[in-house]
Amino acid sequence: MAPIDDDDESPQLSTDALAALKEFYGERDARQKQFEELQGKAEDDFEGKLSMDAFTEDWNASQFWYSDETAMVLARQLLDGATDETRIAVVSAPSAFIQLKNLLNSGEVKCRPQIKLLEYDERFAVFKEFVQYDFEKAIQLPAEMKGSFDAIICDPPFLSQDCQTKAALTVRWLARSWTQESLRLIVCTGERMESLITDKLYGKIGTRTTDYEIKHAKGLSNEFRCYANFECEAWKWAKS
Repeated sequence: MAPIDDDDESPQLSTDALAALKEFYGERDARQKQFEELQGKAEDDFEGKLSMDAFTEDWNASQFWYSDETAMVLARQLLDGATDETRIAVVSAPSAFIQLKNLLNSGEVKCRPQIKLLEYDERFAVFKEFVQYDFEKAIQLPAEMKGSFDAIICDPPFLSQDCQTKAALTVRWLARSWTQESLRLIVCTGERMESLITDKLYGKIGTRTTDYEIKHAKGLSNEFRCYANFECEAWKWAKS
């Protein structure tokens, strides 16, 4: 083994690399600070405006947040016609949940429906509405949630028949009634899931492809669609 020369220089990063590294750690620390502040406010039943900025997307977990505009449109449709007795379930769509909270806190909506966020990511446990959810355990949920929701949005994390089918089982288990007239349903997922969504899984309650374009905050390469069992100001049925 050759002796170590004390005069040998240690590897050095370039100025650009050091700057990039500094920026990366700065952004990471800023997000962590945002999250800690949000956690503290949530514990005090925070009623200010919420943002998804504190929740970094994990693409390995198939996390792709909606743009604020899209999330707000979806939230408004879930609240349309709601009353204090309405129960709304948000399944794997936390950015829509955040905008629901913002709408309710803004004073624009006078009713106070009950909301539950079913989500795998435990970071969202800072909110009292959080319910731990894993699509692989589709109906392993609190018993009191069964058959109790009037409006549901679901964005299954993966574009596979297995995931979509298990998520649909969750939706069916949550729904107060399985009819087009009594359940307001939105499903956001890939275009290639269309026949599965509109026929086998949700066809019985009138779910169809809409013409609304779902937009994600950081873009998404897959063609994404909004499916629903109702038309509204934001969308109509897509033309065949």
